Amino acid sequence: MLLILGLALGISWFIRHLLARGIRKKPAAQSPAFYTLGRLTHYIVVIAGVFAALGSIGIDFTSFALIAGALSVGIGFGLQAIVSNFVSGLILLFEGTLRVGDFIELDSNLRGTVKEINTRATVINTNDNVDLVVPNSVLVTTQLTNWTLRESYARLRVSFGVAYGSDKELVKHAAIEAVKEVDCALTNMPGREPQIRLSGFGDNALEFTVLFWVSRQGVRRPGRTRASFLWALETLLHDNGIEIPFPQRDIHIKSNLQGPEDQNPVNVAIRKPI
Repeated sequence: MLLILGLALGISWFIRHLLARGIRKKPAAQSPAFYTLGRLTHYIVVIAGVFAALGSIGIDFTSFALIAGALSVGIGFGLQAIVSNFVSGLILLFEGTLRVGDFIELDSNLRGTVKEINTRATVINTNDNVDLVVPNSVLVTTQLTNWTLRESYARLRVSFGVAYGSDKELVKHAAIEAVKEVDCALTNMPGREPQIRLSGFGDNALEFTVLFWVSRQGVRRPGRTRASFLWALETLLHDNGIEIPFPQRDIHIKSNLQGPEDQNPVNVAIRKPI
């Protein structure tokens, strides 16, 4: 029995090793299908090995099936969460909406790269190099944003404001030049050039929105990409004499004059930056 179990584990390891070796030799073959095939092969070989090992010691599977059927109800209630995660893991592997290497975002604002899809949980590596173990049922039943499912690039939106009276064309030129300063920005793709939009008239500023496409590296580092753009934009706006406004408020001070000349309250308007 132990020999059969060891043989099954060895066969499973050998098949997965061959798949991993083929992927390393041919980068073009790095497809999620290879990972799914390796995981399913492991499950099938191990289950077949367990049944073969039990059969080698004379266990009657007919009586075993009766016992398993009697215990399945109680075990099902006790292991409901585990079974749910296992089935959810199979759904993720077969469906293909979540693959190893994808950059995802959950409802809890958790972002990271899928590192492993196991039987119970999925391992997600965040940008801080922290491995998080998320149950498979959570990935199946909650809303999930996959940033790299179909294409390896995406579009980012960054908003900013300038003072009223600023030259809009000069602001547009500065924003486009700031996009070019971002390493992972795609500025020469036909039909996907950076766009500058006047999005609104704010209380203290003209509000603009910059839309630009970034590569896979930028998709996986959205915070760093946005920070790089804003850093370059502030420098260019300052060099062109364009002011980034600060909030202002009108403060009205009421005072009661007790003199005989004026018995009415006086309103004094003072404009003061906050």
